[in-house]
Amino acid sequence: MRVTGTGHASMRIDTAAGSILCDPWVNPAYFASWFPFPDNSQLDWETLGQVDYLYVSHLHRDHFDAKHLRDFVSKDATVLLPEFPTSEMEDEFRALGFTKFIKAPNEQVVELPGGLKIMIQALTSPTDGPIGDSSLWVEYDGVRLLNQNDARPTDLSVFAKLGHVHAHLLQFSGAIWYPMVYELPQAAKTAFGKQKRDRQFDRTWRYIDDLKADHVFPIAGPPCFLDDELWQFNDIFGDEGNIFPDQSVFLSEYAKVGGTNGIVLLPGSVAEVTTEGATTTHPVPVEEFFANKVAHLEEMRERKRPIIEAEKASWRHPEVDVLGEMKRRIEPLLDESIYLAKGVGGPVRFDLVGYDGESVESIVVDFPGKEVRPYADEKVRYRFRTERALIEHLLFIDEVDWVNSLFLSCRFSAARIGQYNEFVYAFFKCLSEERLQYAEGWYDEHERAVDAEDITLGDWVVQRRCPHLKADLSRFGIVEGDQLTCQLHGWRFDLASGRCLTSVGHKIRAHRADAAPTPEAAS
Repeated sequence: MRVTGTGHASMRIDTAAGSILCDPWVNPAYFASWFPFPDNSQLDWETLGQVDYLYVSHLHRDHFDAKHLRDFVSKDATVLLPEFPTSEMEDEFRALGFTKFIKAPNEQVVELPGGLKIMIQALTSPTDGPIGDSSLWVEYDGVRLLNQNDARPTDLSVFAKLGHVHAHLLQFSGAIWYPMVYELPQAAKTAFGKQKRDRQFDRTWRYIDDLKADHVFPIAGPPCFLDDELWQFNDIFGDEGNIFPDQSVFLSEYAKVGGTNGIVLLPGSVAEVTTEGATTTHPVPVEEFFANKVAHLEEMRERKRPIIEAEKASWRHPEVDVLGEMKRRIEPLLDESIYLAKGVGGPVRFDLVGYDGESVESIVVDFPGKEVRPYADEKVRYRFRTERALIEHLLFIDEVDWVNSLFLSCRFSAARIGQYNEFVYAFFKCLSEERLQYAEGWYDEHERAVDAEDITLGDWVVQRRCPHLKADLSRFGIVEGDQLTCQLHGWRFDLASGRCLTSVGHKIRAHRADAAPTPEAAS
């Protein structure tokens, strides 16, 4: 099995029974904030795009690059579709001209012509990607590969049961806006960033240990930030709180925990994977490339500057009545929302900075009141500040997912009172009837579910499944004193009270092992 690195989470897998192109991303994403690093735009995409199969893990723009898919990937390719709850991904592919599809039943092996086997695991929580994420398992002639990309399954046993895996490709770097955009003192940002960076690596080590593959390939990160306004987010300033470590940092950190089987794929690297080992060739020496990272980024910045400026010029739509359009789009969804509206629990304020860079219009999305209205000087727990032009553009293009556009762009600042609230971001990725109804149904089902199984962790008896996304705490749970941390997403709980310390809601059932559960803890 030949694996060719094509940048970020993208790769081309070649076997004698066919080829699969995965997650090809080349064009800037999220309001021209994210670019692939190392740069992959100069690869021979005319040739790379001539494949038998195409797999895109999810609809995040650093995985689903519509322009590149339209221009460079053969429409004769058969699309391998995860079993997602909505038809959005298939609809997007059809709009680009793809007509051949294999809808892979979730966690079931599908045998393709010539003996090539695949299995796709689809994750379908409203917090998984833009309503869904997935992983691809491939087997040919006894060689097995798992492309986990960004996906965060609760465990990898479904893949391990299919036989020993020889190549494990997974995310290790950040792909979020926290904590950089929060209006916090720099010392606090650094501390929170370091915690997140450490958790990212801890989660990666856990997955690697679970699967015990012969070779580990760090992929799906980090992006690079080439706009001067965002340049500080690149991990080139010695900031221990930067959440975007690169592949060379991965190798260094992996070595500290005993890892010796890591392989980096640059764009154009080729790994020949067999049951006996892996041989890799690179277009340039890996160590030398990352030693010159700053120079590569500076050269990319100048080369991509016209692209960024052209993107910025397209965002302003002064003809859009922002308040009126937000009312028209959002109020019907607020009327239908039960779980998300209750979860947000208060008004969310958007401060929109005008074209002059100074004037500000403040608009409130009032979840309890079910309306969008001008800010009325009331106290809000969540506030976002961004350019008016960005909201104009989202409304102009009828964007249904503001997370997969505005928030991942990092072109905003945020402030909040109290804990992280996942329902805020869940709602703003569900600005369509189809997405909202799915999310409401998912939360309804999980609110009603009873998790009766308990486990013992240290001095505590706790429910086995994390209240957040049902991770198995016997594997991901770490107890320190009276606190439990779920390492899958870093959520923390006070065991004495059951209260979630990370977000609103999600109470955990727990009691000391040497004491009987109270009626409240048992319920």
